[in-house]
Amino acid sequence: MIKLIAEGTLRTKFGEFTEYLFYDGQKESIALVKGDIRGASDVLCRIHSHCLTAHVFNSIECDCREQMELAQKKIEEEGRGLIVWLDQVGKDNGHMAELLSANLKAEGVPQTEAYQRLGYIKDARSFARAAEIIRSFDIASVKLMTNSPQKIKGLTDGGVKVSGIQEIYVAPDNPDLHKTYLDKVNNQGHLIKL
Repeated sequence: MIKLIAEGTLRTKFGEFTEYLFYDGQKESIALVKGDIRGASDVLCRIHSHCLTAHVFNSIECDCREQMELAQKKIEEEGRGLIVWLDQVGKDNGHMAELLSANLKAEGVPQTEAYQRLGYIKDARSFARAAEIIRSFDIASVKLMTNSPQKIKGLTDGGVKVSGIQEIYVAPDNPDLHKTYLDKVNNQGHLIKL
C-alpha cells in the first residue's frame, strides 16, 4: 500500500510542477503533476525509472535523461500531465548489475542478455506502484508517453485505462545509444521505429 507522505512546488526549466512524494514501506516514488488531472481523461503521462548513469553521470549509452526532459516539455506544452518517477536503477536490478554488465557490453553483448548472463532478471521492474499512484489521483485514463509494451501492460494490469500511447524517442547520435535502441527493439519488444 503506497502512502502520500509529502508534497511541494518544484520549479524546473520546463515550468512549475507539484511534486508528490509517496512511500510503500520500502521505496519512495515521486509524482510530478502539472495542471488539474483529478478525474481527467487522456492525461499525458510518463512512467520513468531512475537511471543513475544517465541522470547523475550523463552517460551517452541511454536516453533516460533526454526522455525525462522530453516528457516535462510535452507536459508543459499541454498544460496538464503527470510523471511518475520510480526508484528502479538497472531495470530494478540495482547499480551493481549495471557495473558488472559493462565488460560484457564492451564485448558487444546487449544489455538485456548481459543481465541474464550475470544471473539478473532482464527487466525486474514492476509498474504496480505507478498504477497505484495514478489511481490515487482518480484519473479516468492516461495517454502514455512510452515505447515499452511492459509499461502499458503494467498499468493496464494495475487497473489504469491507457487510452493511447505517444512515442518518446531521441534520435541516436552515437553508436552506444544506437546499440541500446537495437537491444530494446530486439530483446524487449519496444515500439521504436529505427
